[in-house]
Amino acid sequence: MNTYGHYIDGHYASPASGEYFSSVDPSTGRMLASVARGSPEDVHQAVAAARRAFESWRRSEPSERGRILSRVGARLLAEADELARTESSDTGFPLRDCQLVAKTVAARYFEYYGGLADKLGGETIPVPGNHLDYTLREPLGVVAEIIPWNSPLYDGSRSVAPALAAGNTIVLKPAEEAMLSMFRLAEILTEEGLPRGVFNVVTGYGPEAGAALAGHNEINAVCFTGSIETGSEVMKLAAGNVVPIMLELGGKSANIVFADADLDTAVMWAVLAIFTAAGQICTAGSRLLLHQKVHDEVLDKLVTRTRQLRVGPALDSLDLGPVISESQLGRVLNYIEIGKSEGATLVAGGTRLTEGALAEGYFVAPTVFDEVRNSMRIAQEEIFGPVLSVLTFGDEDEALDIANGTQYGLAAAVWTKNLRTAHHLARHLDVGSVYINRYYPSGIEAPAGGYKRSGFGRVDGVETLRHFTQLKNVVVNLD
Repeated sequence: MNTYGHYIDGHYASPASGEYFSSVDPSTGRMLASVARGSPEDVHQAVAAARRAFESWRRSEPSERGRILSRVGARLLAEADELARTESSDTGFPLRDCQLVAKTVAARYFEYYGGLADKLGGETIPVPGNHLDYTLREPLGVVAEIIPWNSPLYDGSRSVAPALAAGNTIVLKPAEEAMLSMFRLAEILTEEGLPRGVFNVVTGYGPEAGAALAGHNEINAVCFTGSIETGSEVMKLAAGNVVPIMLELGGKSANIVFADADLDTAVMWAVLAIFTAAGQICTAGSRLLLHQKVHDEVLDKLVTRTRQLRVGPALDSLDLGPVISESQLGRVLNYIEIGKSEGATLVAGGTRLTEGALAEGYFVAPTVFDEVRNSMRIAQEEIFGPVLSVLTFGDEDEALDIANGTQYGLAAAVWTKNLRTAHHLARHLDVGSVYINRYYPSGIEAPAGGYKRSGFGRVDGVETLRHFTQLKNVVVNLD
């Protein structure tokens, strides 16, 4: 079992308080590592290191920044199996899913933004008179990145790589439930030539380390992924220093199946959309909207597939692992009871699993509720667990009313062979991403983000680089 300090200025540092806390394997309930408990003093040291490193890093050649990031991508690919084992034990996500993230997503972020680092330019603007007017894109400065526990390797890479490519320095605070892969990422960045202080990691609890970081007066921007409630508090802290913020705040995504869809394919993706990572994904398809003509057929196929799913410890690499923690287990089970009390019909799962190897972990049977009304809490609130709500609609307008009828607006999917229907819904769904005849993005190259209370700002693609810069206009009098 390892003990980790904070990673500040290119090396590990003991916490100022001398206090540590435990990282726990959700498959077994056992301690994985002892990790530094961050305080405002630790945060201040990390921000000071990032501030010292900023001037030289911002003035470094973009091509050299790109080479460093590309080398990091190659290292992540070479170490993908070991990183995946660390991530799987830490998060409870099945090993095969973590291997996929390490090999095709985390490494790809650094490759992609490494290639874009020297291609971020401004533009010339035609203006009246004899003037030359042009814009420059410059880094923001020291960026606070606060990432969630549901795949820190994924969420860390997607925010770290573009921020570094744009010339920013970073203080990253991972969630206290899962953070171990971020230590190895910090080591790899240093080993591949990233100057000391450009990337720093402070661990600890949100009200202590997270709040101190979001509200630090030397931070120039905040990037946060998590719940609406915490995101709102982070935004208030950032507002105190008048700094920009990017927020991704979860979802209650609608997966809409029309009568003319390829039903077998739609069912396959519906299962993946909600039960991948035990439903602990912001864009999880947690509301399945079925056209009334195919409701019974799709539900039968769905329940059959759901009952066939294998649940087990993360390293066994089955279909579902545990939820992240004992408190999250209690939250999910409470929502299942709420669903029953509201009158929804439980057609699969609905229990904690404790047999054999599952006894000490936080396992929930894949759960499906039918006859859900959109006014029910299980249809309105983000459960963040393996719980699917099935609703019925009669036409396009009703489908849109149901899909748009929540405070969230992160993603949605449409299943139909009718192009007019597909594009009509894509235009009128109040979400940042629409998937047609599939679920989840096809790659990291396209932007993603939220409408409504799912947040603002965009991740992935070239768009993210723009969010990690500030725009300067220059006008030259040529007379």
